[in-house]
Amino acid sequence: MAGLMKALVAILVLCLATRGLCDCSLNNINIGTVRSGREISGQPEWNVTVTNNCRCAQSQIKLSCMGFQTVESVDPLIFVKNGDTCLLINGNSLEASASVHFSYAWDPPFLLLPVGSVIHGC
Repeated sequence: MAGLMKALVAILVLCLATRGLCDCSLNNINIGTVRSGREISGQPEWNVTVTNNCRCAQSQIKLSCMGFQTVESVDPLIFVKNGDTCLLINGNSLEASASVHFSYAWDPPFLLLPVGSVIHGC
């Protein structure tokens, strides 16, 4: 009986530890915005890096981008505005530890926050 109890406890601990390694959320999507030092049509340019810090790929990454504007065109394969949300890389997967970059020009910079994604492989 004691052996069975030890085995059940070991399985429970292993399940909890494994879940902790792949437990991903929107908090694993980090967005950094820095000024490039350039001006486009009189507006400061901002370089944005979106990084997936999850151990699993994430797709359909959507950012809140209410009021987003730019005088510099952004590659639509990387960033597309649709209402108050923006879709990254056409909804394709951003692999674990991978980043995607784009730039825009406007003042002031926009607060871009992750609002949705689909997690794969966890």
